[in-house]
Amino acid sequence: MENARIIIVEDEPIISADLAMYMKKMGHKVIGKAYNSERALDIIAIHQPDLILLDVNIEGTKDGIEIAGIINDKYKFPFIFITSYSDKETLDRAKVTMPYGYIVKPFNERDIVSTVEMALFRISSEKQGAKLDKKKINDISTSNLTRKEFEILEDILEGFSNNDLASKHFLSINTIKTHVKNLYMKLDVNNRAAVITKINKL
Repeated sequence: MENARIIIVEDEPIISADLAMYMKKMGHKVIGKAYNSERALDIIAIHQPDLILLDVNIEGTKDGIEIAGIINDKYKFPFIFITSYSDKETLDRAKVTMPYGYIVKPFNERDIVSTVEMALFRISSEKQGAKLDKKKINDISTSNLTRKEFEILEDILEGFSNNDLASKHFLSINTIKTHVKNLYMKLDVNNRAAVITKINKL
């Protein structure tokens, strides 16, 4: 998805500015910024974003996970959590809101780009009701993907981390890393962002 409309909900101005810069470099438009939960809910109600970058520990009367619950109930806009918290309690609360990604601070540009691209691909696919065409994937691969590699590719495009993949497929993390490495080799890429870019061109 190109020229996506993005809302940034982040109470640290420097981080908010960095996120806006990354979105602009990716060709997307930031249509609103909020530094607290009250302003965030106002902006979300006014605009029709394609994606929201949502800080979990936002200032105000509600935290980001509570805002996510409201988004799901009233608007159905997709969002990615951005947080400095990665403890089990926070993750458990966050997971039930079905985010399109989860980025832990401190992050770098690659973290943001790859997660946003994967989220936007998933959003676009859901809107189109599209499924990956295995034949098209094999046509651009150096050799045909195995059934498991194709399943892992689908999950990568859904935003699954290696740990998520290991849990879903009941495989060790090392086995997952081997599958992912083989997948990258066959697609002639070296990271998740490059996978998204290549698949988007099909």
